[in-house]
Amino acid sequence: MKCPYCGSLDSRVLDTREVGEGIRRRRECQGCNQRFTTYEQVAKVNLLVIKRDGRREPFDRQKLFDGILNACTKRPISSDAIDQLVSAVETNLYNLGKAEVPSRVIGEMVIERLRDLDEVAYVRFASVYRSFSDLEALKREVDDLMGRRSAEG
Repeated sequence: MKCPYCGSLDSRVLDTREVGEGIRRRRECQGCNQRFTTYEQVAKVNLLVIKRDGRREPFDRQKLFDGILNACTKRPISSDAIDQLVSAVETNLYNLGKAEVPSRVIGEMVIERLRDLDEVAYVRFASVYRSFSDLEALKREVDDLMGRRSAEG
């Protein structure tokens, strides 16, 4: 860390404390013996979502929450469960380490988790996300879900 007084790059940390979403460090310059404070904060990558039509827009946690909430309407699913699902998806997206993520990747992450949370909400979300062209496509999806349920036991 560069000393704000003399410009030396040699300093030592005297004290470290967590403050809010960051860390406060009290430092002492080894060149001039002046003390100064630095604040460190983890910088989140600005995640962009690549839409089907090629547009890019910032990732919006609330928009994702609202979409899932809509699929879960009148289902016995708490808002805490939805919030946990959104947090898991958001964490996975940031763990990908990419600045841009296709919307289909996000949709698949949600569908995977909704399938385990509530089958009706899963079918609702999938019907919008996958844009089933006809009733036969929707029936195939439901049949696939029923087959998975039978295979699991």
